Formats: sequence, C-alpha cells, structure tokens
Amino acid sequence: MRRNVPSQSANSMIGNRRLAFALCCYAGLFLGILLAGCSAVSSPAASKNRHSGQEELSAPYDQIVLKKSLTLDALPKIRRSQSGPGSLLAETETVSHSDRVVASLGQSPDGYSTWFNMVTFHEYRLNVIRKYFFAVEDRAGSLRTRPRRGLRFDCEMVLGKEALGESFASENARRIEMLRYVLENIRKDINELGADVDVPGQYNKKLDVCGMLINQTFETVLVKLDASPILAMRLSQAGGAEFDHINFNKGTVELVATDDTVAVKVLFGAFVDR
Repeated sequence: MRRNVPSQSANSMIGNRRLAFALCCYAGLFLGILLAGCSAVSSPAASKNRHSGQEELSAPYDQIVLKKSLTLDALPKIRRSQSGPGSLLAETETVSHSDRVVASLGQSPDGYSTWFNMVTFHEYRLNVIRKYFFAVEDRAGSLRTRPRRGLRFDCEMVLGKEALGESFASENARRIEMLRYVLENIRKDINELGADVDVPGQYNKKLDVCGMLINQTFETVLVKLDASPILAMRLSQAGGAEFDHINFNKGTVELVATDDTVAVKVLFGAFVDR
C-alpha cells in the first residue's frame, strides 16, 4: 500500500506542470530558446558544483549494495530527508512505499530539476534486488547562461529466473533483451507504487511522469536497436553506445551484464558533459 507526504502545494503544482511539459513539448522549447539567440557562459567552478550536487542526489543509489543491503540498511538511506531538521534535503524529498518497493522523489525549489532513488526488496530475504536513480533537468537559458536539459538513469538489478533460463541467438540479442527486461521491471516497480488509487497525491503523478520519460527513452533506443541489432555490441563497450533523443539531443547507453545481474547507465543532454 502506498503512503505519501506532503500534501499538494502551489509550488509543487508548478513543478509538476514543468515536468509534464518537459515530456510533451521538449523539442519545441529547445527550438524556441535556440532561435532566441541566448549566449552560453559556463565555468569550471559551476561544473564542479553541479557534479557534487549530483553525487549528493544519487548518494542512496551509490551507497546501497545490490544483493547485500537489507531493509535495515537501505531504508534510512532512502528516507534521508526525514532524518532530521538539519538535513540538507529536509522536506525536499517525499517517500512512497509498497510492501516491497520504496522510493524517495525530490524536486528543486524552482521546479527545474527532479530526481528519485528507488529500491525493490526480495519478498522473503529482504535484500535489495533492484535499485534505481533518475534525474532530469529542464533549465532554460538566459543572456549569461546556457540551457541545461538532460536526463540520467542508473539501475542495477538481479536477473529473475525467467531471464536466467532464456536462450538467445546471439550476444547482441541478449543485450537487447536485457534492456527490455530492465524497462519491464522499472514499469512494474513504479506501477506497484501507484497501485493504491485511494492515495493519488501530487508526488505519485511526478513519479509516473518520470516513468514516462524513462519509458520514452528506452523505447527510442530499442527501436533503433531492433532496426540495427549490430549496434547492441557497443552497449557493453567503454562509454556505451551513442543515440539521439528527440527531447535531450545526444547521449549514451551502457549495459553491463553478469551471470545473474544487469546494470544500465543512461546519459543524455547536459549529463553527458559532466
């Protein structure tokens, strides 16, 4: 059963509209800003600050260890914004959970950055079998700053019996199917958190929109791989395979599969330059 806090506010409504707008109208926004002729200014210090900020946002994902972390270890990391009034992320993240899935979703005060960390536990062993980190930026440019639009998605998961027992015609076919497996599981986990229709909540909708962005990205990649399976070979190379995204321009997708796990890193737009 899903439980959510806090209640909907004017600021969160604005942020939610911006996130939904990023999904529906990204290409038009980018073209409009490009035609406006905004100049771009960046600095090493600003880049360093953005990098350290991303490390803070993804800390739960980085600290939780697949197969080893148990509920008692993982839950405090996911619920870090509730650890005390002195927390830097206090009241910026909202925790939602079902019986097996826990997610913390946050948004910057201006509504231009949204992120979530999410884990799924084994039903009986209570160890982490899937973990995710997602971030999206939709920051317009100005006379002194460049637009910053990008998407990042990281995940690691234990392969289920249905994936372990499957045979493939080639290694490339296996890589493509692993991407589909990851997409199916992220859909399932987000849907599980949204299964309680009695508690819709503003943050449920934001997590759903994040899921739509992830789905859009994976579907874009899978269409290209289905048309040219040989490209899947690059997924496991250093830096991953390059793809174009209708909303986030160029990016990379990297996949690492072992005997019983798979890890995927997706970087598009502004996150490629970090």
